[in-house]
Amino acid sequence: MRALLGLVTARSTWRRWAYLLLGGALLMPYMMAGQVVAGALRVSDDGGGPLSVADPRVFVAVLPVVALSALVLPVRGLEVATVRELLAPTLVPGPAGSWAERWRTAGWFTLHVAVGGVVSGLSLALVPFAVWLASLVVVGDRAGLLGPLAPAAGWDAWWAVPAAVAVLAALLALVVAAGSLLARLAPLLLGLRPADRLAALQRHADELAERNRLARELHDSVGHALSVVTLQAGAGARVIDSDPAFAREALEAIAESARSALEDLDHVLGLLREESGDRPAPQPTLADLDDLLARTRAAGLDVHADVDAGAERIPAAVSREAYRIVQEGLTNTLRHAGRVPVRLSLRVRDGALLLHLDNPLGSTPRPRAGSGGRGLVGIRERVEILGGQVRAGAHDGRWSLSARLPL
Repeated sequence: MRALLGLVTARSTWRRWAYLLLGGALLMPYMMAGQVVAGALRVSDDGGGPLSVADPRVFVAVLPVVALSALVLPVRGLEVATVRELLAPTLVPGPAGSWAERWRTAGWFTLHVAVGGVVSGLSLALVPFAVWLASLVVVGDRAGLLGPLAPAAGWDAWWAVPAAVAVLAALLALVVAAGSLLARLAPLLLGLRPADRLAALQRHADELAERNRLARELHDSVGHALSVVTLQAGAGARVIDSDPAFAREALEAIAESARSALEDLDHVLGLLREESGDRPAPQPTLADLDDLLARTRAAGLDVHADVDAGAERIPAAVSREAYRIVQEGLTNTLRHAGRVPVRLSLRVRDGALLLHLDNPLGSTPRPRAGSGGRGLVGIRERVEILGGQVRAGAHDGRWSLSARLPL
Protein backbone atom coordinates (compact mmCIF):
# COMPACT_ATOMS: atom_id res chain seq x y z
CA MET A 1 0.00 0.00 0.00
CA ARG A 2 2.86 2.37 0.82
CA ALA A 3 4.47 1.66 -2.55
CA LEU A 4 1.14 2.34 -4.27
CA LEU A 5 0.78 5.66 -2.45
CA GLY A 6 4.34 6.54 -3.44
CA LEU A 7 3.54 5.94 -7.11
CA VAL A 8 0.34 7.97 -6.88
CA THR A 9 2.09 10.95 -5.29
CA ALA A 10 5.19 10.79 -7.51
CA ARG A 11 5.28 13.78 -9.82
CA SER A 12 7.05 11.82 -12.53
CA THR A 13 4.17 9.32 -12.66
CA TRP A 14 1.63 12.03 -13.45
CA ARG A 15 3.95 13.61 -16.01
CA ARG A 16 4.43 10.30 -17.79
CA TRP A 17 0.69 9.61 -17.68
CA ALA A 18 0.09 13.00 -19.29
CA TYR A 19 2.64 12.16 -21.99
CA LEU A 20 0.89 8.86 -22.71
CA LEU A 21 -2.51 10.56 -22.86
CA LEU A 22 -1.01 13.03 -25.33
CA GLY A 23 -0.03 10.07 -27.49
CA GLY A 24 -3.63 8.84 -27.40
CA ALA A 25 -4.87 12.30 -28.40
CA LEU A 26 -2.45 12.36 -31.34
CA LEU A 27 -3.69 8.93 -32.42
CA MET A 28 -7.37 9.91 -32.57
CA PRO A 29 -7.26 11.79 -35.93
CA TYR A 30 -5.60 8.76 -37.53
CA MET A 31 -8.20 6.40 -36.02
CA MET A 32 -11.08 8.56 -37.24
CA ALA A 33 -9.56 8.77 -40.73
CA GLY A 34 -9.09 5.00 -40.67
CA GLN A 35 -12.73 4.50 -39.78
CA VAL A 36 -13.79 6.76 -42.65
CA VAL A 37 -11.58 4.83 -45.09
CA ALA A 38 -12.91 1.52 -43.78
CA GLY A 39 -16.47 2.79 -44.25
CA ALA A 40 -15.70 3.90 -47.81
CA LEU A 41 -14.24 0.47 -48.56
CA ARG A 42 -17.26 -1.14 -46.84
CA VAL A 43 -15.13 -3.02 -44.37
CA SER A 44 -17.45 -4.28 -41.62
CA ASP A 45 -17.07 -5.96 -38.26
CA ASP A 46 -18.13 -9.54 -37.58
CA GLY A 47 -21.74 -8.43 -37.06
CA GLY A 48 -21.94 -6.84 -40.48
CA GLY A 49 -21.97 -3.29 -39.16
CA PRO A 50 -19.39 -0.59 -39.88
CA LEU A 51 -16.07 -0.77 -38.08
CA SER A 52 -15.87 1.11 -34.78
CA VAL A 53 -13.17 3.70 -34.20
CA ALA A 54 -11.94 1.48 -31.36
CA ASP A 55 -11.66 -1.63 -33.53
CA PRO A 56 -8.17 -3.19 -33.17
CA ARG A 57 -7.99 -3.68 -36.94
CA VAL A 58 -8.25 0.08 -37.46
CA PHE A 59 -5.56 0.60 -34.82
CA VAL A 60 -3.14 -1.80 -36.53
CA ALA A 61 -3.91 -0.47 -40.01
CA VAL A 62 -3.18 3.17 -39.20
CA LEU A 63 0.22 2.61 -37.55
CA PRO A 64 2.11 2.49 -40.90
CA VAL A 65 0.31 5.69 -41.89
CA VAL A 66 1.45 7.26 -38.60
CA ALA A 67 5.07 6.31 -39.35
CA LEU A 68 4.96 7.65 -42.93
CA SER A 69 3.34 10.92 -41.88
CA ALA A 70 6.05 11.48 -39.26
CA LEU A 71 8.61 11.54 -42.08
CA VAL A 72 7.09 14.70 -43.56
CA LEU A 73 5.24 16.38 -40.69
CA PRO A 74 7.19 18.62 -38.24
CA VAL A 75 6.65 16.29 -35.29
CA ARG A 76 10.26 16.19 -34.07
CA GLY A 77 10.15 19.57 -32.34
CA LEU A 78 6.91 18.64 -30.57
CA GLU A 79 8.24 15.27 -29.46
CA VAL A 80 11.57 16.60 -28.21
CA ALA A 81 9.89 19.40 -26.26
CA THR A 82 7.28 17.15 -24.64
CA VAL A 83 9.78 14.39 -23.87
CA ARG A 84 12.10 16.80 -22.08
CA GLU A 85 9.18 18.35 -20.19
CA LEU A 86 7.20 15.24 -19.24
CA LEU A 87 9.31 12.13 -19.77
CA ALA A 88 13.11 12.52 -19.81
CA PRO A 89 14.34 15.97 -18.69
CA THR A 90 17.98 15.05 -19.35
CA LEU A 91 17.42 14.17 -23.01
CA VAL A 92 20.01 15.71 -25.33
CA PRO A 93 18.40 15.66 -28.81
CA GLY A 94 20.43 14.53 -31.76
CA PRO A 95 20.93 16.63 -34.88
CA ALA A 96 17.86 16.91 -37.10
CA GLY A 97 17.60 16.97 -40.86
CA SER A 98 19.15 13.73 -42.07
CA TRP A 99 17.01 10.82 -43.24
CA ALA A 100 18.43 8.64 -40.49
CA GLU A 101 17.14 11.10 -37.90
CA ARG A 102 13.77 11.29 -39.69
CA TRP A 103 13.35 7.52 -39.55
CA ARG A 104 14.29 7.45 -35.90
CA THR A 105 11.80 10.23 -35.20
CA ALA A 106 9.11 8.35 -37.16
CA GLY A 107 9.77 5.23 -35.11
CA TRP A 108 9.52 7.19 -31.87
CA PHE A 109 6.33 8.98 -32.92
CA THR A 110 4.71 5.69 -33.91
CA LEU A 111 5.72 4.10 -30.61
CA HIS A 112 4.41 7.10 -28.68
CA VAL A 113 0.96 7.14 -30.29
CA ALA A 114 0.66 3.33 -30.18
CA VAL A 115 1.50 2.95 -26.50
CA GLY A 116 -0.31 6.17 -25.67
CA GLY A 117 -3.41 4.98 -27.52
CA VAL A 118 -3.50 1.73 -25.56
CA VAL A 119 -2.96 3.46 -22.21
CA SER A 120 -5.50 6.17 -23.04
CA GLY A 121 -8.13 3.61 -24.00
CA LEU A 122 -7.58 1.62 -20.82
CA SER A 123 -7.62 4.80 -18.73
CA LEU A 124 -10.99 5.81 -20.23
CA ALA A 125 -12.37 2.33 -19.56
CA LEU A 126 -10.83 1.25 -16.26
CA VAL A 127 -11.21 4.44 -14.24
CA PRO A 128 -15.03 4.56 -14.68
CA PHE A 129 -15.13 0.80 -14.16
CA ALA A 130 -13.29 1.14 -10.84
CA VAL A 131 -15.66 3.92 -9.75
CA TRP A 132 -18.64 1.72 -10.64
CA LEU A 133 -17.19 -1.21 -8.67
CA ALA A 134 -16.71 0.95 -5.61
CA SER A 135 -20.28 2.23 -5.88
CA LEU A 136 -21.70 -1.30 -5.54
CA VAL A 137 -21.29 -1.04 -1.78
CA VAL A 138 -23.64 1.95 -1.70
CA VAL A 139 -26.11 1.66 -4.57
CA GLY A 140 -25.73 -1.93 -5.73
CA ASP A 141 -25.95 -3.12 -9.35
CA ARG A 142 -28.83 -0.95 -10.50
CA ALA A 143 -27.73 -1.21 -14.10
CA GLY A 144 -27.99 -4.99 -13.93
CA LEU A 145 -24.57 -5.50 -15.45
CA LEU A 146 -23.75 -8.44 -13.18
CA GLY A 147 -27.10 -10.17 -13.77
CA PRO A 148 -27.90 -12.92 -11.28
CA LEU A 149 -24.45 -12.50 -9.64
CA ALA A 150 -25.27 -8.95 -8.56
CA PRO A 151 -24.90 -8.56 -4.77
CA ALA A 152 -27.13 -6.41 -2.71
CA ALA A 153 -25.80 -3.05 -1.62
CA GLY A 154 -23.92 -3.04 1.65
CA TRP A 155 -21.64 -5.63 3.21
CA ASP A 156 -22.61 -8.24 0.64
CA ALA A 157 -20.62 -6.20 -1.90
CA TRP A 158 -17.54 -5.70 0.30
CA TRP A 159 -15.29 -7.27 -2.33
CA ALA A 160 -16.07 -4.44 -4.78
CA VAL A 161 -13.86 -1.90 -2.99
CA PRO A 162 -10.64 -3.98 -3.05
CA ALA A 163 -11.48 -4.96 -6.61
CA ALA A 164 -11.72 -1.29 -7.57
CA VAL A 165 -8.40 -0.58 -5.86
CA ALA A 166 -6.82 -3.54 -7.68
CA VAL A 167 -8.09 -2.26 -11.03
CA LEU A 168 -6.62 1.21 -10.39
CA ALA A 169 -3.37 -0.31 -9.13
CA ALA A 170 -3.07 -2.40 -12.29
CA LEU A 171 -3.69 0.67 -14.43
CA LEU A 172 -1.12 2.65 -12.44
CA ALA A 173 1.44 -0.15 -12.80
CA LEU A 174 0.82 -0.19 -16.56
CA VAL A 175 1.37 3.59 -16.73
CA VAL A 176 4.60 3.34 -14.74
CA ALA A 177 5.90 0.45 -16.86
CA ALA A 178 4.98 2.13 -20.16
CA GLY A 179 6.44 5.46 -19.04
CA SER A 180 9.68 3.82 -17.89
CA LEU A 181 9.97 1.95 -21.18
CA LEU A 182 9.54 5.13 -23.22
CA ALA A 183 11.95 7.03 -20.96
CA ARG A 184 14.61 4.39 -21.67
CA LEU A 185 13.95 4.38 -25.41
CA ALA A 186 13.81 8.17 -25.84
CA PRO A 187 17.62 8.68 -25.83
CA LEU A 188 18.00 5.85 -28.37
CA LEU A 189 15.50 7.24 -30.88
CA LEU A 190 15.53 11.00 -30.21
CA GLY A 191 18.90 11.49 -28.51
CA LEU A 192 22.44 11.53 -29.74
CA ARG A 193 23.72 8.39 -31.40
CA PRO A 194 27.02 6.92 -30.13
CA ALA A 195 28.83 8.52 -33.07
CA ASP A 196 27.19 11.88 -32.31
CA ARG A 197 28.12 11.60 -28.63
CA LEU A 198 31.72 10.80 -29.50
CA ALA A 199 31.85 13.74 -31.90
CA ALA A 200 30.36 16.05 -29.25
CA LEU A 201 32.86 14.83 -26.66
CA GLN A 202 35.71 15.32 -29.12
CA ARG A 203 34.56 18.88 -29.88
CA HIS A 204 34.29 19.60 -26.16
CA ALA A 205 37.77 18.17 -25.55
CA ASP A 206 39.17 20.23 -28.42
CA GLU A 207 37.57 23.38 -27.01
CA LEU A 208 39.00 22.70 -23.56
CA ALA A 209 42.43 22.02 -25.01
CA GLU A 210 42.31 25.26 -26.99
CA ARG A 211 41.19 27.22 -23.93
CA ASN A 212 44.02 25.72 -21.88
CA ARG A 213 46.51 26.55 -24.62
CA LEU A 214 45.35 30.17 -24.78
CA ALA A 215 45.42 30.41 -20.98
CA ARG A 216 49.02 29.16 -20.98
CA GLU A 217 50.00 31.66 -23.66
CA LEU A 218 48.47 34.56 -21.73
CA HIS A 219 49.92 33.42 -18.41
CA ASP A 220 53.43 32.94 -19.75
CA SER A 221 53.78 35.88 -22.13
CA VAL A 222 51.76 38.60 -20.39
CA GLY A 223 52.70 37.34 -16.93
CA HIS A 224 56.40 37.56 -17.74
CA ALA A 225 56.03 41.04 -19.20
CA LEU A 226 54.10 42.31 -16.18
CA SER A 227 56.69 40.85 -13.80
CA VAL A 228 59.48 42.64 -15.67
CA VAL A 229 57.47 45.87 -15.79
CA THR A 230 56.75 45.71 -12.06
CA LEU A 231 60.40 45.22 -11.10
CA GLN A 232 61.67 47.84 -13.53
CA ALA A 233 59.10 50.40 -12.41
CA GLY A 234 60.01 49.84 -8.75
CA ALA A 235 63.73 50.07 -9.42
CA GLY A 236 63.39 53.16 -11.62
CA ALA A 237 61.24 54.93 -9.04
CA ARG A 238 63.87 54.41 -6.34
CA VAL A 239 66.79 55.83 -8.36
CA ILE A 240 65.06 58.38 -10.59
CA ASP A 241 66.83 61.27 -8.78
CA SER A 242 70.19 59.66 -8.01
CA ASP A 243 70.68 57.73 -11.28
CA PRO A 244 68.62 59.22 -14.14
CA ALA A 245 70.44 57.10 -16.72
CA PHE A 246 69.37 53.86 -15.05
CA ALA A 247 65.81 55.16 -14.69
CA ARG A 248 65.79 55.93 -18.42
CA GLU A 249 66.94 52.38 -19.22
CA ALA A 250 64.22 51.02 -16.93
CA LEU A 251 61.58 53.01 -18.77
CA GLU A 252 62.85 51.75 -22.12
CA ALA A 253 62.73 48.16 -20.83
CA ILE A 254 59.18 48.76 -19.57
CA ALA A 255 58.12 50.07 -22.97
CA GLU A 256 59.66 47.08 -24.77
CA SER A 257 58.08 44.54 -22.40
CA ALA A 258 54.69 46.22 -22.65
CA ARG A 259 54.90 46.30 -26.46
CA SER A 260 55.71 42.58 -26.56
CA ALA A 261 52.88 41.79 -24.15
CA LEU A 262 50.41 43.80 -26.26
CA GLU A 263 51.40 41.85 -29.37
CA ASP A 264 50.85 38.53 -27.59
CA LEU A 265 47.58 39.75 -26.10
CA ASP A 266 46.32 40.92 -29.49
CA HIS A 267 47.16 37.54 -31.00
CA VAL A 268 45.31 35.61 -28.28
CA LEU A 269 42.28 37.90 -28.43
CA GLY A 270 42.17 37.41 -32.18
CA LEU A 271 42.03 33.66 -31.67
CA LEU A 272 39.25 34.04 -29.10
CA ARG A 273 37.23 36.12 -31.55
CA GLU A 274 37.93 33.52 -34.27
CA GLU A 275 39.07 36.15 -36.71
CA SER A 276 39.72 33.73 -39.55
CA GLY A 277 40.66 36.54 -41.92
CA ASP A 278 43.62 37.62 -39.78
CA ARG A 279 46.95 35.96 -40.24
CA PRO A 280 48.05 34.50 -36.87
CA ALA A 281 51.01 36.25 -35.31
CA PRO A 282 54.21 34.22 -35.30
CA GLN A 283 54.91 32.60 -31.95
CA PRO A 284 58.34 33.11 -30.38
CA THR A 285 60.83 30.26 -30.52
CA LEU A 286 64.31 29.66 -29.19
CA ALA A 287 65.52 31.89 -32.02
CA ASP A 288 64.05 34.75 -29.95
CA LEU A 289 65.70 33.59 -26.73
CA ASP A 290 68.33 36.37 -26.79
CA ASP A 291 65.64 39.07 -26.68
CA LEU A 292 63.92 37.31 -23.77
CA LEU A 293 67.18 37.07 -21.84
CA ALA A 294 67.99 40.73 -22.56
CA ARG A 295 64.64 41.88 -21.16
CA THR A 296 65.07 39.64 -18.14
CA ARG A 297 68.59 40.93 -17.46
CA ALA A 298 67.29 44.48 -17.77
CA ALA A 299 64.90 43.63 -14.93
CA GLY A 300 67.91 42.90 -12.72
CA LEU A 301 68.22 39.14 -13.12
CA ASP A 302 71.76 37.85 -13.73
CA VAL A 303 71.18 35.06 -16.26
CA HIS A 304 74.03 32.81 -17.35
CA ALA A 305 72.90 30.88 -20.43
CA ASP A 306 74.62 27.83 -21.91
CA VAL A 307 72.79 27.01 -25.16
CA ASP A 308 73.85 24.42 -27.71
CA ALA A 309 74.33 25.74 -31.23
CA GLY A 310 71.83 23.15 -32.52
CA ALA A 311 69.06 24.31 -30.20
CA GLU A 312 67.81 26.85 -32.73
CA ARG A 313 67.38 24.15 -35.39
CA ILE A 314 65.04 21.85 -33.46
CA PRO A 315 61.42 21.39 -34.67
CA ALA A 316 59.27 24.50 -34.39
CA ALA A 317 56.71 22.91 -32.06
CA VAL A 318 59.39 21.90 -29.56
CA SER A 319 61.16 25.25 -29.94
CA ARG A 320 57.96 27.21 -29.17
CA GLU A 321 57.18 25.18 -26.06
CA ALA A 322 60.80 25.36 -24.86
CA TYR A 323 60.75 29.15 -25.21
CA ARG A 324 57.58 29.41 -23.11
CA ILE A 325 58.99 27.06 -20.47
CA VAL A 326 62.14 29.18 -20.14
CA GLN A 327 60.02 32.33 -20.04
CA GLU A 328 57.82 30.95 -17.25
CA GLY A 329 60.85 29.71 -15.31
CA LEU A 330 62.46 33.16 -15.42
CA THR A 331 59.16 34.77 -14.46
CA ASN A 332 58.88 32.51 -11.41
CA THR A 333 62.40 33.48 -10.38
CA LEU A 334 61.56 37.18 -10.64
CA ARG A 335 58.38 36.73 -8.67
CA HIS A 336 59.54 34.46 -5.89
CA ALA A 337 63.32 34.85 -5.54
CA GLY A 338 64.01 38.38 -6.74
CA ARG A 339 67.24 39.51 -8.35
CA VAL A 340 69.32 36.38 -8.00
CA PRO A 341 71.76 34.73 -10.40
CA VAL A 342 70.15 32.18 -12.71
CA ARG A 343 71.77 29.35 -14.66
CA LEU A 344 70.09 28.24 -17.87
CA SER A 345 71.18 25.23 -19.90
CA LEU A 346 69.74 24.03 -23.22
CA ARG A 347 71.35 20.95 -24.77
CA VAL A 348 70.35 18.58 -27.58
CA ARG A 349 71.10 14.97 -26.62
CA ASP A 350 69.79 11.60 -27.83
CA GLY A 351 66.87 12.96 -29.83
CA ALA A 352 65.65 15.29 -27.10
CA LEU A 353 66.08 18.84 -25.85
CA LEU A 354 67.32 18.89 -22.26
CA LEU A 355 66.33 22.09 -20.46
CA HIS A 356 67.63 22.99 -17.01
CA LEU A 357 67.15 26.19 -15.05
CA ASP A 358 68.13 26.80 -11.42
CA ASN A 359 68.62 29.69 -9.03
CA PRO A 360 69.08 30.37 -5.29
CA LEU A 361 65.88 30.55 -3.31
CA GLY A 362 66.69 34.06 -2.13
CA SER A 363 67.25 35.44 1.35
CA THR A 364 63.59 36.21 2.06
CA PRO A 365 60.82 34.15 0.43
CA ARG A 366 58.43 36.31 -1.56
CA PRO A 367 54.67 35.88 -1.40
CA ARG A 368 53.05 33.99 -4.23
CA ALA A 369 50.01 36.28 -4.37
CA GLY A 370 48.16 36.03 -7.64
CA SER A 371 50.19 33.19 -9.11
CA GLY A 372 48.12 30.36 -7.71
CA GLY A 373 50.63 27.76 -8.97
CA ARG A 374 49.30 27.96 -12.51
CA GLY A 375 52.75 28.51 -13.99
CA LEU A 376 54.06 25.06 -13.05
CA VAL A 377 50.79 23.50 -14.16
CA GLY A 378 51.19 25.17 -17.54
CA ILE A 379 54.79 23.96 -17.81
CA ARG A 380 53.72 20.37 -17.08
CA GLU A 381 50.95 20.60 -19.68
CA ARG A 382 53.39 21.85 -22.31
CA VAL A 383 55.85 19.05 -21.56
CA GLU A 384 53.16 16.34 -21.50
CA ILE A 385 51.79 17.48 -24.87
CA LEU A 386 55.21 16.72 -26.35
CA GLY A 387 55.50 13.41 -24.49
CA GLY A 388 58.35 14.58 -22.27
CA GLN A 389 59.15 14.66 -18.57
CA VAL A 390 59.56 17.55 -16.14
CA ARG A 391 60.79 17.96 -12.57
CA ALA A 392 60.65 21.08 -10.43
CA GLY A 393 61.38 21.74 -6.78
CA ALA A 394 63.73 23.08 -4.12
CA HIS A 395 66.88 21.26 -2.99
CA ASP A 396 69.89 22.43 -0.96
CA GLY A 397 68.78 26.06 -1.00
CA ARG A 398 68.23 26.20 -4.75
CA TRP A 399 65.19 25.97 -6.98
CA SER A 400 65.58 23.92 -10.13
CA LEU A 401 63.46 23.16 -13.16
CA SER A 402 64.43 20.34 -15.52
CA ALA A 403 62.55 19.19 -18.60
CA ARG A 404 63.19 16.65 -21.34
CA LEU A 405 61.40 17.43 -24.62
CA PRO A 406 61.57 14.72 -27.32
CA LEU A 407 62.32 16.07 -30.75
